[in-house]
Amino acid sequence: MLATSVRLLRLLSLLQSRRTWSGAELARRLGVSTRTVRNDVERLRILGYQVDSTTGTAGGYRLGAGRALPPLLLDDDEAVAVAVGLAAAASGSVTGIEETSLRALAKLQQTLPSRLRYRVDALRLATVSAAGGGPTVDPDTLTVAATAIRDHEQLRFDYVAHDGEATTRRTEPHRLVYTGRRWYLLGWDVDRRDWRTFRADRIRPRLPTGPRFTPREPPEDPVAHVVRGAGSLAWRHPAKVRLHAPVEQLAEQLAPAGGLLTPIDERSCLLETGGDSLHELAAYLGSLGVAFNVLDPPELRALLRDLAARYAAAANQPQ
Repeated sequence: MLATSVRLLRLLSLLQSRRTWSGAELARRLGVSTRTVRNDVERLRILGYQVDSTTGTAGGYRLGAGRALPPLLLDDDEAVAVAVGLAAAASGSVTGIEETSLRALAKLQQTLPSRLRYRVDALRLATVSAAGGGPTVDPDTLTVAATAIRDHEQLRFDYVAHDGEATTRRTEPHRLVYTGRRWYLLGWDVDRRDWRTFRADRIRPRLPTGPRFTPREPPEDPVAHVVRGAGSLAWRHPAKVRLHAPVEQLAEQLAPAGGLLTPIDERSCLLETGGDSLHELAAYLGSLGVAFNVLDPPELRALLRDLAARYAAAANQPQ
């Protein structure tokens, strides 16, 4: 009986790790006959798990959506990743899931072996988050958008722009992008016939979704497109700056929300960034620790000249 129970857990773990398994593959992995696999699959069904099966050369077994959530069988790295992800979710960027994330994390930590609990605790104690400060998003909005992206279905929603204008949009959703401060939806606007970036906290989906569409290729990497498009609206003072350092060096320092980096040559790159004030922007650029030239706006160059004169005077030895 113990051997059967252990084998059932191994079978459940295999079914969770891949979309479809043939009976012969499962039998080989478990070291049993295909008949035993069929019997074990039937035992899982009796226990309430939905295991779908198809016949023929392309047939096999697939774990379907049942009436209840089955136990997740995770390896060490997967368990640590889930625990760290739940801890990050508890810090809050999605409305209303903080408490739920903490409950799920508490349940997971109760079952972790000591070696994994030590790794999770070490990561938690050693990590602080610079994210946050942005608006939170309704989790249902993210779920509806993600499902429409997965199923290639048009998404209709009411949207309030940054200037307060309310519109109804029809999109072919492509990706959800999280910058560490805000969630964005990148999609093809059907009526405006162009790519658009929408703040997810300003989206109110209209159901049902549809019709289906054939995905089209975006003009550039989704993250780069969102950071460039959102930055022009999110920052009161957008700026373009040439940094005299390789793009690989700066990419290690800058978070996605810090701006968009584009290589110019082997020793310099373009930073498209911004700030709520010119003084804040000047301080941020100075903190990067590399030489730079401000390409735009001219007001930032004027401020830097004024700051340079004041700093030079402050550096003189007092009389």
